Amino acid sequence: MAIPEGQISAAELLLMAASMVQPSHYLMVVVLVVVVFLYKFLEFHILGDFFRGFRGDPVSLIFDPGSKIYEDVVSKCRIIHGRYLATPWLSSPHFQTSFLNFFGRPPHFIYRRQLFSVHDGGTIALDWLFAFDGSELQSVMFIILLSEVGSGSSDDDAVISKDDTTPIVVVVPGLTSDSASAYIKHIAYNMAKRGWNVVVGNHRGLGGVSITVKYLGEEGESTPISGAASICSPWDLVVCDRFISRNLVQRLYDKALTIGLKGYAQLHQPVLARLANWDGIRESRSVRDFDHHATRHVGKFETVDTYYRRCSSVSYLGNVCVPLLCISALDDPVCTKEAIPWDECRANRNVVLAATTHGGHLAYFEGISASSLWWVRAADEFLAVLHSSPYLHVQKLHRQHFLSPRETSIDKSPYVNITEDGLVPAIKDGSDNEDIPHQSDETAAQNEIATAVSGREHTVRTSTILETTPTSLPSDQNGEEEGNAQMSQDAPHGQVRSSLNQLAKQSKKSMWLLLYIAIMSSWPLVGSTLLFLFRNKLKVFSPGSMRRRQI
Repeated sequence: MAIPEGQISAAELLLMAASMVQPSHYLMVVVLVVVVFLYKFLEFHILGDFFRGFRGDPVSLIFDPGSKIYEDVVSKCRIIHGRYLATPWLSSPHFQTSFLNFFGRPPHFIYRRQLFSVHDGGTIALDWLFAFDGSELQSVMFIILLSEVGSGSSDDDAVISKDDTTPIVVVVPGLTSDSASAYIKHIAYNMAKRGWNVVVGNHRGLGGVSITVKYLGEEGESTPISGAASICSPWDLVVCDRFISRNLVQRLYDKALTIGLKGYAQLHQPVLARLANWDGIRESRSVRDFDHHATRHVGKFETVDTYYRRCSSVSYLGNVCVPLLCISALDDPVCTKEAIPWDECRANRNVVLAATTHGGHLAYFEGISASSLWWVRAADEFLAVLHSSPYLHVQKLHRQHFLSPRETSIDKSPYVNITEDGLVPAIKDGSDNEDIPHQSDETAAQNEIATAVSGREHTVRTSTILETTPTSLPSDQNGEEEGNAQMSQDAPHGQVRSSLNQLAKQSKKSMWLLLYIAIMSSWPLVGSTLLFLFRNKLKVFSPGSMRRRQI
């Protein structure tokens, strides 16, 4: 029986059509829309990996056609010339990066920490992992203190003797990272297992001093570094700054980095409150805000962009005179591919750039169990081939010692906190040493902050692995060693528990923040998609269509 026209309104027809659809169909549509949205939003690529037979994507190599470094070193690296396939259940740059930060699966070992206290009151912390042979690391943690007092110590007190020919790998963490970071432990363990000595230089303010790829460009041929590898570098800080505030996902990473920087600033509040705008630092919502209120003031830069331009490593890439392997992922969610210096790498015969389609930021998990990082194996192989080649860089210019006797001072018995990770951050005991001049606490703290903040590059957890030739400890004019070794006795367990509790709270906050942003960002798109689908669905139940069916 045909329904007379004009007796049923459009709204009633709409309700009738909607009631004829099974609820399970609605649920299927919602689930499908959410899955498609999350697949695109989180940049999953498992379907692409599936259709390529899980063979992975080839690595693109950029280099000068006449480069001897490529011809005689990189060309022999099997891993770089192969393919990279991400762990299937981590086939998203965001999943990879998040998994590295929250889990990481680092190997378990204990560093040996070497502490330096320099003339400006700052502390330089070097964490050593010495070469070992076997599946387990036989290492005992101790502290080595260098002092001008008792300069007649024997060579046995030194970390590495003059006659030791074992290669040394210097690992430099990225922004807000230290030797306890998962990706740092991966490369350190892997190189020590090869039979090389590894030292991690912690950032100043976090217990150490920083050296980057930009350092290679500044020093040129005068650097003692024999070769280097740079992983996921931001390169151009101006471009990366624009990228990290471009959309919702990047703003999430920006927020996470800002939280880390504000936590670092909180440790030095008394000094930063005088040198910078502390209220602005406390209310910073982005890395750029933090640099505007803190770094720009301490470093005496006119603007934030001025600071970014002067500190970007891309400007110094042409001056690099050591063999350098650069690894970058095109889907890096922190350091955009737009900042990769393709032409600059191609113009320098000492530089080879390896660009992968996937990998995230410093992640590159591989295998079903995600137990290893691809970039760690690639850098390991590159340094090993380079070490056996005749292209190791040799220092061309005479350099002064890193720390001369007059520049070096350290307390005899500092208090230490020993954590389960093997970290031994130094804490001043406040005792005076009459033989060694010290600045006032306020002046030393100001120098510490000024060096840490103004010299900070936005490496954004960039890892730089530097291979150096073995060297002995700094010595005085009479050739006597300056170091004395002392064993750590006690561990303040209360501070350990406090640090672990604080870390757990930060992880929980980050997870809740991620969940909140995912829900709030996906809802508008889901609603729009449902509206679009309903419109197409209701066309089938329009009055004209129903009349045609009845006829």
